Amino acid sequence: MTIDSELEVDIIRLHHVERWGPHTIARQLNVHHSVVDRVLSQAGLPKIERATHASMIDPYLPFIIETLDKYPKPRLTAARLFHMARERGYRGSESHFRSRIAGLRPRRQPEAYLRLRTLPGEQAQVDWGHFGHIQIGRAKRPLMAFVIVLSWSRQVFLRFYLNAVGDTFAAGHVEAFSRWNGLPRTLLYDNLKSAVTERRGKAIRFNPALLSLASHYHFEPRPVAVARGNEKGRVERTISYIRTSFFAAREWTDLNDLNAQADAWCDGIAADRPCPQDSTMTVREAFELEREHLLALPDNPWPTEQRIEVRVPKTPYIRVDLNDYSVPHTYVQRTLTAMASTTMVRVLDGADEVARHARCWSRGEQIENAAHIDALVAEKRAATEHRGQNRLHHAAPSATMLLEQAASRGTPIRTLVRELMRLLDEYGGAEVEAGCQEAIERGVPHSNAVRQSLERRREARGLAPPMTIALPEDSRARDIVVRTASLADYDHINPVPDTHTTEPGEHDNEPTRD
Repeated sequence: MTIDSELEVDIIRLHHVERWGPHTIARQLNVHHSVVDRVLSQAGLPKIERATHASMIDPYLPFIIETLDKYPKPRLTAARLFHMARERGYRGSESHFRSRIAGLRPRRQPEAYLRLRTLPGEQAQVDWGHFGHIQIGRAKRPLMAFVIVLSWSRQVFLRFYLNAVGDTFAAGHVEAFSRWNGLPRTLLYDNLKSAVTERRGKAIRFNPALLSLASHYHFEPRPVAVARGNEKGRVERTISYIRTSFFAAREWTDLNDLNAQADAWCDGIAADRPCPQDSTMTVREAFELEREHLLALPDNPWPTEQRIEVRVPKTPYIRVDLNDYSVPHTYVQRTLTAMASTTMVRVLDGADEVARHARCWSRGEQIENAAHIDALVAEKRAATEHRGQNRLHHAAPSATMLLEQAASRGTPIRTLVRELMRLLDEYGGAEVEAGCQEAIERGVPHSNAVRQSLERRREARGLAPPMTIALPEDSRARDIVVRTASLADYDHINPVPDTHTTEPGEHDNEPTRD
């Protein structure tokens, strides 16, 4: 129970001035006696000296105190001590036992901290901040904020990502250094897996990727001690400041929009606040002074793409982060290299780039280059039917169940797929999905039922019928060239009389030609 400071003052005053006991104070102030007991204990009066009557726990107090002194770490729980006392004959209640144990535990001496001061350009502190999750398609991604703050000027760099892997961690450093056009000599880290892979006492094994990054930019990575968050309090407070000043009630459309707003906030509101190191100037002014002391950037930036060795299966796709990306079908059953950034996925065969796609952050999606698939279809026309089913499955998932029900009734699947593909081209995936669901509910797994549903929905919205041009599937008929023939050869069949030379009545006696 949390009480205010005025009530604490009243408890202490009544005990020392009026000489009231804990239970009397509790009754008069309408609080539980354990609250009074706790306040007096925190004021320096041991609870064991205030016992006014014998208790069932008294014979076990020496054993309990000795055990607490013998095993200070890890901390023994009251439940464990209660069972140990029960084994030795204690028959009291567990709640009373717990209340007495709370007053017997040795209290730690509060630790005093030195105020740390750094020189300009000497140090920055780095950490991740978790800002919940966002739904992208069928994937639920964590929204992670990479935060780095210069210890002297308190200049902040903030970038949001959809994961916290090592390559993203390196990308945050590179973007921060590029934005500042320099970097400090030392970077301070918490015990992140991206920074420290193993720690035993004072022996530390840094993440090899971080060591390579540090070697490239010539900074010293330095981890803080275990469970010593105060050693990087600047970045901890900055993350709390970001939550309240930037992220609270923030509206954004996508990750690019959020990061654009984060850049504007770092250069605006965050830079205009007073500098904690020297309140006579702003963070912006302090950063301009610190900029001269930053290390210069190397000529070549650190590559931030995630490198993944991928095996192309029998189908021309590689998998990167829960999604499939197409490659030319000539690379099936081969091992390629995928280079994934936050916006792009490139596929390499040695040094040659064989495919490039925009990065998809959903899951279970197929990202395709039409040229890759068309080349495979042209080589293997038998894949057309399966290709259509696969396209229907991703555009209108209910079409898969409709095809299964139609197959169980003996309906030719190839024809049904062709009809559904035509409807998909005419109406789009969302409409075909609704039409398939209605056909399944009616128990009529046929393309006509889907078409009727689509036409009824179209007429209800007052839309015109879709106009499409259907070409034959046979390439010989689709690619045929039709040349326009001359009509001059037909003139001799039915010659036109010359109206300028014929006199009236000249042909009156000639028979009429049918």
